[in-house]
Amino acid sequence: MTTIRARLLLWLLSAVVAAGLSSAFTLYENARNGLDQVFDEQLQQTALSLRDQSFEFALPPQLPATETRNSVVVQVWNITGVRVYFSELYRELPGLQRPGLSDVQVNKVAWRVYSLPSRGYVIQVAQPLAVRQQRAVALALKTLAPLSLMLPVLGAAIWLIVGAQLRPLDRLADSVRMRQPEALEPLGESALPDEIRPLVVALNDLLARLRAALDAQQAFVADAAHELRTPLTALRLQLQLAEQAGDEAEKRNAFAQLRGGIDRASRLVEQMLNLARHEAATAAASSVALDALARDVVGDLAPLADARRQDLGIAASEPATVRGDPHALRMLLRNLVDNALRYTPEGGRIDVSVGHEAGAPFLRVADSGPGIPPADRERVFDRFFRLAGGSGAGTGLGLAIVQSIVKNHHADIELGDNPGAPGLRVTVRFPALPAA
Repeated sequence: MTTIRARLLLWLLSAVVAAGLSSAFTLYENARNGLDQVFDEQLQQTALSLRDQSFEFALPPQLPATETRNSVVVQVWNITGVRVYFSELYRELPGLQRPGLSDVQVNKVAWRVYSLPSRGYVIQVAQPLAVRQQRAVALALKTLAPLSLMLPVLGAAIWLIVGAQLRPLDRLADSVRMRQPEALEPLGESALPDEIRPLVVALNDLLARLRAALDAQQAFVADAAHELRTPLTALRLQLQLAEQAGDEAEKRNAFAQLRGGIDRASRLVEQMLNLARHEAATAAASSVALDALARDVVGDLAPLADARRQDLGIAASEPATVRGDPHALRMLLRNLVDNALRYTPEGGRIDVSVGHEAGAPFLRVADSGPGIPPADRERVFDRFFRLAGGSGAGTGLGLAIVQSIVKNHHADIELGDNPGAPGLRVTVRFPALPAA
């Protein structure tokens, strides 16, 4: 059974049956206790009714009809212990018992016995306990019979009631099923049961995030198309200039410009692909040593800094480990250092630092470039955003990629002034690892 209605029907009926059986058992116990008292009184009354009888000639006593139906057996012993009378010949009966009520086992048959001494005789009335048990079972079954007859009716009622209460969920499913793929409006939350409202709230939150993701994707595609149009147009013009070159020197110059344009377009496409990949990625759970990562990135970019006569190095380093994607973290630091190299003038300085602040690991890149005005420090994380008056060498995607990686690693990024010199200082703070 996979439907809620069928499961509720099964469990509710099972609960009703369990409650009925429990009630029947309780009723059986109460009925048996009550019947024990009634039948014990009948045994006593039977014995008392026979105490004035004469048993010298062993005539059968006149027993009431009720006792006969209850399989009551009468035996009489004289003062010498000789049984002078018994009402049944073909049953193994209890022997002489002490006065009063007692329980006796005879050939695996349980008996309830009452013995009454009277006028030189002992009158003993006995009854099998099975009679009482059968009567108690009959009373319990009589109580269960109406319940068993009502089970089909109760099952149908539960089926209809549960179906009626689940109808809002069916309507919700129909409304979601009939929606067009582009319809991302929130679902209505009014007149919903309290049990369904959290589901609708969660769906609306999912729809809102999906709408935001689609809007971002559409904006990215539109921005990418706009950004690619300019370098492609430039490439076309540079190709035409190369084709129309009159001499070898002019042709070499045109091809050099064409090669540079191709490099810029390739970098733009690569950055766009990196951004799209890391916006959808989640950080892998592996240990990354930030100090070793910083040494590798600085070593890779040192030749580029030397070519531009820039001082690139590690200003401070201490062992620091985070959980994350090594490839993504390498790209994060490489983009930060690459941006610093691009915007720091010739002869400038770029310092990379690794350490801990308040127990949390951090990466820091400080440069002596023009910096970023405080008013633009939020916007520089937007895709394809470039500062006014910039060199135009960047793609406008470097910091957008950095922010995407930072979010995937649950880290924080801060842009501030370089306290040691004019320029920008970028700090990425990672969550502290739990103590081992």
